[in-house]
Amino acid sequence: MKEPTREIYWNISHIWLMYALLVPAIAIGAWGIWRRVQRWRRGKADASRFDRPTLRIKRLLDHSLAQRRNPIFHRLLTWGFIVLTIATIIVALDADFGTAIMRGRFYLYFQSLTVDVFGAFVLVACIALAARRPRFTPLLAAIFVIALTGFLVEALRIAATHDPWAAWSPFGNLIAKVVPVSVVAHRTLWWTHLAITFAFFAWLPFTQLRHIITSPLNLYTSNLAPIGANLKSVDFEQERLGVATLDDFTWKDRLDFDACTECGKCTDACPAHTVGKMLSPRDIIIELRDRDEGSAAIAGAAAAQALWECTTCAACVEACPVFIEQMPKIVDMRRHLVMDEADFPDGMQSAVMSLEKRGHPFTGTQATRVDWTQGLDVQHVSAAKDADVLFWVGCGGALIERNQKVIRATAQLMQKANVKFAILGRDEKCSGDPARRIGNEFLFEMLAKDNLANFTKHNVRKVVTPCPHCFNTFKNEYPRYGATFEVQHHSEFLEQLVDEGKLAPAREDGVTFHDPCYLGRQNGVYDAPRKVANATIEMERSRNKSFCCGGGGGMSFVDEPSDQRVNQERANEAVATGAKTLAVSCPFCMSMMEDGVRGRMRVQDISEVLWASQQPVIPSVARDLGGRGAMNVPRSPTRPGPSLTLGMTEGEQN
Repeated sequence: MKEPTREIYWNISHIWLMYALLVPAIAIGAWGIWRRVQRWRRGKADASRFDRPTLRIKRLLDHSLAQRRNPIFHRLLTWGFIVLTIATIIVALDADFGTAIMRGRFYLYFQSLTVDVFGAFVLVACIALAARRPRFTPLLAAIFVIALTGFLVEALRIAATHDPWAAWSPFGNLIAKVVPVSVVAHRTLWWTHLAITFAFFAWLPFTQLRHIITSPLNLYTSNLAPIGANLKSVDFEQERLGVATLDDFTWKDRLDFDACTECGKCTDACPAHTVGKMLSPRDIIIELRDRDEGSAAIAGAAAAQALWECTTCAACVEACPVFIEQMPKIVDMRRHLVMDEADFPDGMQSAVMSLEKRGHPFTGTQATRVDWTQGLDVQHVSAAKDADVLFWVGCGGALIERNQKVIRATAQLMQKANVKFAILGRDEKCSGDPARRIGNEFLFEMLAKDNLANFTKHNVRKVVTPCPHCFNTFKNEYPRYGATFEVQHHSEFLEQLVDEGKLAPAREDGVTFHDPCYLGRQNGVYDAPRKVANATIEMERSRNKSFCCGGGGGMSFVDEPSDQRVNQERANEAVATGAKTLAVSCPFCMSMMEDGVRGRMRVQDISEVLWASQQPVIPSVARDLGGRGAMNVPRSPTRPGPSLTLGMTEGEQN
């Protein structure tokens, strides 16, 4: 039997005709791509997209080739298309340029078996994706026809040439058994298949399938920093602040628009959309993509009402398979409404006015930044010259009564571990996170510079904070203004103290943990808070897929409709776990989760859970419980049990 090889019997005129048809197909497709490139180039500069090429290539391979964020059928379609394209190129090289690639084992293993299998993957994937995404049916139908006619061409070739190696092409061979033998039919269908394929590639840049080209470009130029560092700085010398029209977006923003696959994962992950609000990150991107040059950005899906429903949790950014940055665009449009139009919700306006006048966003509080220190020996940073750590309490920790207990627990833990720390006390101002996420970039920059001046004055080298919003701001945003100090969230710092044996591990059982968006998804800190609180029960949505508490992006200061509250959706998930305790590690999460849980389970910060584990077992309590430890004392669902008050004075308990 002769060596396995593909029979090629076209004459030279057929070859020239094929390439004559290929030229206009390439020209039309290239023109379509060039039109999009010209549109991107009209955007503003963004020079930070080409550094660290090794990491960018790795991301490109992980998410364009390996398709890590895509479902299985999309992966099969992509991989099948790649394999079929490679096979087509090899056949052309053999037929038109006299190469001898399609020979022997390679022909059997790749060109016959592998190509046949991946061609079948394409057919199956097209059917499955069309069922799930009906609006893509015409495009998927075109791909299906290309793959199907390819199988028919292969089947007719096998039948016409009586290929002795036909068994290596299982699907083509199966079809060959039922089609009549005809060289004419084979050649006719071959040209039909060729014409459809060339027409498809000419048409592709003018359809949603342009993402086959734009998505890899978008992946390569995506932001390599943590999601929490995604927001752009503002040039206050420009005519308009923020984004008002398409002209105000950068070239990368415009590439984002064209890279959208319309899969809807961003909208599915959006907490505001989940509870019935009008915000849809996908619809915003699609509408911005399809608008004319110079048109208003804030309209339609990106209407002001929708923009003010965003919690800036960045679930949309995390979910996007091609790394589109939806949330930063929403903040950019907010900036225009706030700084140029002074048009934003009343609750947010009150918070901003309080930030300007009092250095914190809580208009109604009567507390001071040092009330929580009563009965504790805590020094101001100016008096504690040997302090290793600045304990940044944060507005939500110092000025909300419930969170003052969290701050006390954290401070007592550090004292027990002999950590030398100090506070800024009344000199502490807001980190600026609420101002920035609401859209007042000018106020954020003013607060940042004031805080940095204070840090420099006191020679601050390390900051520990229980607020993920402050943590993210210090870690990812202050370095733009010259910050060089180290920053840790209190979960990371407490984990370190436990690992060093300076604190006893948490003993609490039945704990589930709610991931704060600004700690987990936006900065990748997942394990530390779980370890600190011994949280072993996971909610349905956790870690990078966690569901927002609803308090970020200034939403803590806005009254929401009673039937559209994000915190209630998340609280129901926590209760559904059956856990006794919901552990949090953010002052905003504490407020939102206690409001959502409404007494159905206990809500504690991880520091409170850990502090309770540092207390000795009280013998009398143990006897009353039949020898059980203090941590097993039954607790009311609406108030902490005695383990929280062990070691505290009467005043502290109040």
